[in-house]
Amino acid sequence: MKQRRVAAAQALLYVSTGIWPFVHRSSFERVTGTKVDYWLVETVGVVVAAIGVGLGQAVASGRPIPRELRTISVASAVGLASIEALYVGRRRISPVYLADAVTEVALVAGWLGGS
Repeated sequence: MKQRRVAAAQALLYVSTGIWPFVHRSSFERVTGTKVDYWLVETVGVVVAAIGVGLGQAVASGRPIPRELRTISVASAVGLASIEALYVGRRRISPVYLADAVTEVALVAGWLGGS
């Protein structure tokens, strides 16, 4: 089922990027730029990782992905892509975030295009 593959990909992406700032701050900031309010990075990381863990649990269960979790998955991907594009455009964050925005859009397309 295509949605299971999209859910698995998003779970892997979200867990890995969510925990990255905790696991290796220096490499995270080397790629994304120095952060002033690191607590905010950690807050976003925890929330993104939590979504990823939930998706991973849904995939591992073998049951269909619940509609509510699909909504959370699409909404979070749209939200992240929108914020990244907006703030790259305003030159507030590194252009490297556009790579993530493209990935988020691909996830949305996967969710909306699959059954």
